[in-house]
Amino acid sequence: MSPPSRPWPLSLLFLLGMGMASERMNCPSRCSCEYLEVNCTRQQLLEFPADIPLDTRQLILVANNISYLPAVELSFLADLVYLDCSKNLLGDDLDFTFIGVAKLVYLDLSFNNLTQVTFSTFSHLLSLVVLKISDNPYLVAIEKDAFTNNTWLRHLDVSRTGLTFLDTSTVRDLPNLRFLGLSDNLWHCNCSFLDFITWMTESNVHFPDADNITCYTPEGLRALRMPAVEVQLHFSCLTQLYKQDYVFLCLIGFCIFLAGTMTAWLAGICAVTYEVHFSKGGEEEEEEEDTA
Repeated sequence: MSPPSRPWPLSLLFLLGMGMASERMNCPSRCSCEYLEVNCTRQQLLEFPADIPLDTRQLILVANNISYLPAVELSFLADLVYLDCSKNLLGDDLDFTFIGVAKLVYLDLSFNNLTQVTFSTFSHLLSLVVLKISDNPYLVAIEKDAFTNNTWLRHLDVSRTGLTFLDTSTVRDLPNLRFLGLSDNLWHCNCSFLDFITWMTESNVHFPDADNITCYTPEGLRALRMPAVEVQLHFSCLTQLYKQDYVFLCLIGFCIFLAGTMTAWLAGICAVTYEVHFSKGGEEEEEEEDTA
């Protein structure tokens, strides 16, 4: 027969009760809190929630009306590794926002109002593995060195944005990149973009939804899939001359003509000078002979 269980000391029960009450008190209003996780999904929040436990590892703010992420409040969450801010109203003021959450591994900023990504936007996220900035229709620019410090980045999604161009070095220099979402953007498939399309064919990166990675402009290439358009671009870029090319060729032609004219003029002057000098020398010799 097993011995009867001993009742818990009142002091221990009191401490456990205080700990649970403290945990409930620290949970932000209208959010649910579990162990190291705070979930504020669809709570119509207008601002970043206050009173988030400092040891939070996972913060979910999906489908609210948050337009600003305060860098100071975020910096208190130094152990944060997962942040989902999708479906909010975040704009273009994210530079230096994530300076205090260097352990962040997963960041979802999709379905927001981002307009650009600069070097200062994610440069402090040295551990970042997954970055989703898709479905930002006003996102029109990503600086070529925007992800220079994100060398662990494995999954990057920039689908369904306003991007028309992406510098090859922006993604080529990411050694761990394996998934790159590019579908349903307004890609401008001109000669400047040919280098990027060539990189797509040669890289080991997987492109989800590849059937929808198509050219938007110029009109003659619209809806053609990348990188299948590479051959056509190679042909047009090697044979087609643009207005600036004609200006350059005319300038080169003018320089060659001017150089040739100057050379001929100098040669003529030298010839005339030599002829005059030779003629004078001959006349002087004849005079000396006549005198003798």
